Amino acid sequence: MANPTIELIAALRETASRLKKGAQYAWGNHGSCNCGNFLQVVTQLSKEEILQYAHTGIGEWTELAEDYCGVTDAPFSLLLFKLQQLGLTPTDIHNLEYLEDREVLNNLPGGFRWLKRNIREDVIAYFEAFASVLEEKLIQQVNVPFDELMPEVSMTQVIYEPATAIV
Repeated sequence: MANPTIELIAALRETASRLKKGAQYAWGNHGSCNCGNFLQVVTQLSKEEILQYAHTGIGEWTELAEDYCGVTDAPFSLLLFKLQQLGLTPTDIHNLEYLEDREVLNNLPGGFRWLKRNIREDVIAYFEAFASVLEEKLIQQVNVPFDELMPEVSMTQVIYEPATAIV
């Protein structure tokens, strides 16, 4: 599963929002498919630019992600590098395109169900559920018990001792 970051969560939510508002969607087009729409959000590139870059590699996003080499200067490598910078793995990229991560599917509103990769509403539901799963993971990472943060201060002191006014 992807490394949860605020940037990744926001990008997933923004992609879902754009799709809800009618952004061009065509699963068979690198620039306006699931990953293409997501890349439009995270790179500020147009669907045409993404399509042009993606066509410098061979295959769909899944194959491109698996063949990715972080040292080459091929244009599609830049797109994949951006996705990896956000915390996605090649498996996550595959799952974004095919809507297959079981943990995300288990967290869909109404419970688990299989989604279709080329149905706009399913893509929106997947992106929103993925963002929610990552958000929960991020909250768990930062949810540290108070006494671990400040072991020298007891809860009694925090609750009952009045603050000193600074004048």
